[in-house]
Amino acid sequence: MAVQNVMASGNSTNVVALLDRWFYFGMSLLIAIIAMYGFGQTIDRNLIHPTIPRPFILYVHAPLFVAWVGIFIAQTSLVRSRNMRWHRRLGISAAVLGIFMVGSGIAVAIAMRKFDIANHLSKKPEFLSIPFSDMIVFAVLLALAVHWRRKPEIHRRLMLVATCALLDAAITRFPPAHPFWMTYVGVDLIISFGLLRDLIVLRRVNPVYLYGLPALVAAQAVALLLYAYPPQWWSAVCQALVT
Repeated sequence: MAVQNVMASGNSTNVVALLDRWFYFGMSLLIAIIAMYGFGQTIDRNLIHPTIPRPFILYVHAPLFVAWVGIFIAQTSLVRSRNMRWHRRLGISAAVLGIFMVGSGIAVAIAMRKFDIANHLSKKPEFLSIPFSDMIVFAVLLALAVHWRRKPEIHRRLMLVATCALLDAAITRFPPAHPFWMTYVGVDLIISFGLLRDLIVLRRVNPVYLYGLPALVAAQAVALLLYAYPPQWWSAVCQALVT
């Protein structure tokens, strides 16, 4: 019995050490895999060989997103190897890239709504609530991460949540076809891995998850409501943006 307890304790210690050292790097790879699989479902017909030419801004935003995921992988790798000097240097580029991501994301959202409506692929400009919400959430989390860059336990969780929040565009492309709210469930589930990691490694949950995850869910709910049951003012704003 004592031997079993020792073995169980040893296995538990190994799991904690593994999660402590490899979690964020592993999550960066998982994010890359999700993005590649999701966008891989439509990239050929929508971007590489489209039957109808897509707006040019889409070809700007796509490489920026790829660059963001690449930088996120690089940053988690640098932290894991304790190369903080290069991590800080690359962080400046990440912050600048994040600004361009927000700007191009908003521009893509408007351009694609115009494209879909013009080509009779969609008649609801109110869908802008979804990508707009994504960009607002990402911008806020990125700004907070930059503000708390000298507090690594807060900074790295904010960067993880910010990057995960961008995955809804990839997850919504997962087969089979599913309601969009399930896409948000997938995003929140991925973020919850960080919460579980904290419980296993630290025996407590970091405030980023305690406050950030409920706030994210609330933002997602507002975006869905604006899309599904748009008030008149939101319909008027969206109509003005796409005409």
